[in-house]
Amino acid sequence: MTLLIYSHPACRLHENAPDVFAGHPERPERLDAVEDAIGRLPAGGYRRIEAPAAKQADFELAHDARYVQAIFDQAPEEDFLRVDGDTAMNRHTLEATRRAVGGAMAAVDAVLDGPDRRAFCATRPPGHHASSCQPAGFCIFNNIVIAAYHAVRRHGIDRVAIVDFDVHHGDGTENIVAGSAPILFCSSFQHPFYPYSGIPPLADNCLPAPIKNLSDGAAYRQAIDEAGWFDRLAAFRPQLLLFSAGFDAHKDDPLGGLILEAGDFAWITRETIKAVGSDVPVVSLLEGGYELKGLEDSLLAHLEAMDAG
Repeated sequence: MTLLIYSHPACRLHENAPDVFAGHPERPERLDAVEDAIGRLPAGGYRRIEAPAAKQADFELAHDARYVQAIFDQAPEEDFLRVDGDTAMNRHTLEATRRAVGGAMAAVDAVLDGPDRRAFCATRPPGHHASSCQPAGFCIFNNIVIAAYHAVRRHGIDRVAIVDFDVHHGDGTENIVAGSAPILFCSSFQHPFYPYSGIPPLADNCLPAPIKNLSDGAAYRQAIDEAGWFDRLAAFRPQLLLFSAGFDAHKDDPLGGLILEAGDFAWITRETIKAVGSDVPVVSLLEGGYELKGLEDSLLAHLEAMDAG
């Protein structure tokens, strides 16, 4: 089985406005760390694919049409446009979002149609804080929800599991999928912490695992077990598994307060795939992770576990 890697040069050209704050953590160099991780995979074990550009209508799978139109209309041709307190667009951002969404949709198509059943989207900007009509937290469009509903509507999938292990709660994802029967949303996150949501969950199909500040790998694993993720995932029997793969719970990350190591990301990946069944197709999308070496090592562990599962 070959691991499919979706990427596009436009995703490296997106930048948040330098006037937001100096040294913005969601920066192009994150993709350099991603490339370093991919370069450590066995030669011949993966295949690169250029992420196609999504159409404007594709964004409406998860977002209000008026919101989508506003972002497309206001995308800057020069300079920067601030869309949130810490989120901005430059002249490359719209193309980057089209490639991030298009790559996620193409990855879903590929793993569902086979023969390869694992894919990773090395794209940015991330997406899990974007709600149906609001950007937030470095996110403009919710890439993973668009991918999930693409699977439901294009492929007739009845059950999609989204597992989000970013240190921050995927509030945008929950905002969109809460109460949606085809989706089971499992989210682990430092709590209480930005964006101060997730407890209580918005609907029964949202399964939070709040993690206390300064939790290590053992405490993290205990919290996941107590949340009942693996039993719920097994009972749900998803036909597609999507990872919101954020690595900012790493011990060296400046935007989190957890002390996980690369092996912990391998564990959550491996155990999730075991719970749903190794025959279930998997697509992983990059979310957070801002300390570059920690991102590289953690992503490598995630990809190795995903490929082996």
